[in-house]
Amino acid sequence: MYRERASRRVAGATAWTRTVCDAGAEHRIVPDGCMDLIWLSGVLMVAGPDTRAQLAVSPPRAAYAALRFPPGLAPAVLGLPAADLRDQRVDLTQLWPAADTRHLMDACWSSFGSGGLDTVVADLEAVATRRLAAAGGADPWVTRLVGWLRAGSTVGAAADRAGLSERQLHRRCLPLFGYGPKTLGRVLRFDHALALARAGESFADVAVDAGYADQAHLSREVRSLAGVPLGALV
Repeated sequence: MYRERASRRVAGATAWTRTVCDAGAEHRIVPDGCMDLIWLSGVLMVAGPDTRAQLAVSPPRAAYAALRFPPGLAPAVLGLPAADLRDQRVDLTQLWPAADTRHLMDACWSSFGSGGLDTVVADLEAVATRRLAAAGGADPWVTRLVGWLRAGSTVGAAADRAGLSERQLHRRCLPLFGYGPKTLGRVLRFDHALALARAGESFADVAVDAGYADQAHLSREVRSLAGVPLGALV
């Protein structure tokens, strides 16, 4: 069973939990511009920013508690560039000092035993809040850029609004999002299109409302990013 809610402590983040009774069927994780900090049955890991669909199978009796960061926020929490984690799933012990991961692991195990997955999520929110504050908080520029690209801005127009050249914008995006602004724009548009389709819009309307040239363009982009047709995702 999967559940999610808006994080109560990290603005823009999503807290989610999932339990699997038996070995789970293969499921498809599609690009959304986000990164996740995940506790999986005692293992802490980070899901980096995806540029293509990832196929995963949950282990039997798996329990997940996680925090999904909005585009551009996770590097401030994790303390490393998003580009280092692109299209990867990495054990947190490879990224943080041993003492930090051991402390968080012990807290999560204790919380799981006493209060279940929701209390593990609270531990993840607490450590993310502390680390984000130590890093100086979220960068308002990131939110503005994501907003411009979500609204359909071209890379050139976004660079102009940011007072940067396109090359400078690309360099600035890599550590924040894991890829350049063109890929970020594609991913954000795809994510918007998928949300519209899941809400019941016809695919022809989705193509128009999400800013694709036509339905064929939508179909090509979905297959490129997700590996399957839009209907299969919905």
